[in-house]
Amino acid sequence: MKPERRRSPRNKTSAQAELLLAGQQVPIRVPTSDISLYGCYIENMYTLPVGCRMKIKLWIAEKKLDIDGVVKTCDPVFGNGIQFLEMDDQARTELQKYLDAALADEE
Repeated sequence: MKPERRRSPRNKTSAQAELLLAGQQVPIRVPTSDISLYGCYIENMYTLPVGCRMKIKLWIAEKKLDIDGVVKTCDPVFGNGIQFLEMDDQARTELQKYLDAALADEE
């Protein structure tokens, strides 16, 4: 078994995300399938190249979190692994609360 690479485990929970790629003016709306405190996996038939930077608006429990991110992995025709680079403390707190509640629901 491969060792875990992530700083925190992903939760099998979904949320809507809006990605605004660097240099673009029109955002892309995509669902997430897994979310952690440091990243997410987006489902997208038209995958993005590794290294692509973006602004992310992640809707969590009716709140919109603003996050800077970068594509870390690409699974052609399936989706991308996104690493969260920067978010303010309030957004991080809201995301942690959401993930804690999702984990409690699984148990």
